Amino acid sequence: MQIDIRIQEQDFSLQAETDLLRSVASDTGALVTFTGLVRDFSEGRQVHGLYLEHYPGMTYRSLEAIAAEAAGRWPVHAVTIIHRTGRLDAGQQIVFVGVSSTHREAAFSACQFLMDYLKTRAPFWKKSYSPDGEYWVEAKESDVQASDRWQDS
Repeated sequence: MQIDIRIQEQDFSLQAETDLLRSVASDTGALVTFTGLVRDFSEGRQVHGLYLEHYPGMTYRSLEAIAAEAAGRWPVHAVTIIHRTGRLDAGQQIVFVGVSSTHREAAFSACQFLMDYLKTRAPFWKKSYSPDGEYWVEAKESDVQASDRWQDS
């Protein structure tokens, strides 16, 4: 089982990340990825971009724990989490989550679990830039509910 966690300012290549996940195990039959983009709107407001801050040691350990928990729940070959920080404009890639497994159900479930937990447990602080000014992005109740469903499974 391979876990690859990266927190970085630079962009990433979807093709390169997919190729890396495919290369981990010869019996890979499923590869599920999620790529998050910075939206140009949030809560009814126009958004020009985000600025993401984090505490490096704490954030890395948190992402590593989330990935390890997914690997403990589902039979996966590899997990990749890339989360960007710094200033990101609307339309830019912000997060990549990829999972490879022998079967699709494990890959889909693990990828969804990872994203739900990233939204609620990863210690990133987001500041949004809009025509109305700057403001810190608050956690959404819908994200908390999405991650809560994994507590019983």
